[in-house]
Amino acid sequence: MSIDRESRPERSFSAFRPVPRTGVIYVTTEASKLGFHAGDPEWCNLGQGQPETGALPGAPARLDAVPVAPDDQEYAPVAGLWELREAIADLYNRTYRRGMKSRYSAENVSVSGGGRAALTRAAASLGQINLGHFLPDYTAYEELLDIFGNFHAIPILLEPDKGYAFSVGDLRREILGRGLSAVLLSNPCNPTGKHVRGEDLAAWVRTSSELDCALLLDEFYSHYVYGAEGDDDGTVTTERAAASIESAARYVEDVDRDPVLIFDGLTKNWRYPGWRVTWTIGPKSVIESVASAGSFLDGGGSKPMQRAAIALMDHEHVKSETAALHKVFARKRRLTIDRLKRMGITIDAEPEGTFYVWGSVAELPKGLNDGPSFFRAALAQKIITVPGEFFDVNPGKRRGGRPSRFRHYLRFSFGPSEDVLTRAFDRLDQLLKP
Repeated sequence: MSIDRESRPERSFSAFRPVPRTGVIYVTTEASKLGFHAGDPEWCNLGQGQPETGALPGAPARLDAVPVAPDDQEYAPVAGLWELREAIADLYNRTYRRGMKSRYSAENVSVSGGGRAALTRAAASLGQINLGHFLPDYTAYEELLDIFGNFHAIPILLEPDKGYAFSVGDLRREILGRGLSAVLLSNPCNPTGKHVRGEDLAAWVRTSSELDCALLLDEFYSHYVYGAEGDDDGTVTTERAAASIESAARYVEDVDRDPVLIFDGLTKNWRYPGWRVTWTIGPKSVIESVASAGSFLDGGGSKPMQRAAIALMDHEHVKSETAALHKVFARKRRLTIDRLKRMGITIDAEPEGTFYVWGSVAELPKGLNDGPSFFRAALAQKIITVPGEFFDVNPGKRRGGRPSRFRHYLRFSFGPSEDVLTRAFDRLDQLLKP
């Protein structure tokens, strides 16, 4: 008797372990089982981790073609094209380090093929240390912090009732009390939108240098910074938007001696996620190690995309893009916050950065008052969200099977267009009607 191959149970192999999907990949995979596919106009993806990528009013024209030079058929250097590394260093110097004696050079920059590749290179370069990470934070950190056995990941809890604030005094206490040699965080934070900026960020940088504790700063949302007067009504000027871009690079005293490593790329701030061009900036000795790790981890990024990215590092281009981004995303931020609050979703702290709102559904009716249940109910209405449990970073599941502190939370993205957001919230209003 023949057996239909599709009816056979899947075989497990002893050589391989099950690898969990990150939050966004999980929720879109679940949605695809109900017919979702990228670009489907029937679906509203409030779970997406990318901004809208089309033209924005006042923004520079989008690049829709990439020339390929004859030598672009060859491998790119593992650390990235020298010309792009120079352009990135120059952008950081012009934006953050005018008048400062210590300045970044191409040797302070390593280019990689995506944010996870950049973070993985850095993780592979760490020694036998204690590394602190925050809860909640970016979902992909979980596997990243688990797969390398050369450091110990130690969670640091952020409290909702304090608006997820964490002072420099708190930082000092954690470093000294837990013997931390490095701290990893997204800033602004994905998912809460909390942002360490200005004098607070300067104090973090000074403390890291004083205590010899490396700051590993994921700054992929550093252009999505809110709080300036006029942000919410879309009247942000080019000058104001450019001034509000924030980075720890502004507060580093000596680029080769201060233990500050910065990750960024075209993914969010330039709105080119598909290009997979990212970078790491830090002391030359650390960048050398990071690039060496890339030689065995990923082999380097795409040469044609790196060459095309050079033009995007122009300072005036970045100012114009950021001003347009602020006008559109500040308006969408206000829309998202107001509509969620009207539904009865609790927002502990309005986001100061990113394009996410972190909200609790604990006060909603039964069946919708926890993240997984709300996610499933919204999915039936062709709306994708991300349950908060995914941001309860738990490397190796060492905290056991206890219920997550963030079981009642979800992350709502205002990355999609305003039209998509409005349709999604109208559907959720109907879902919540008695």
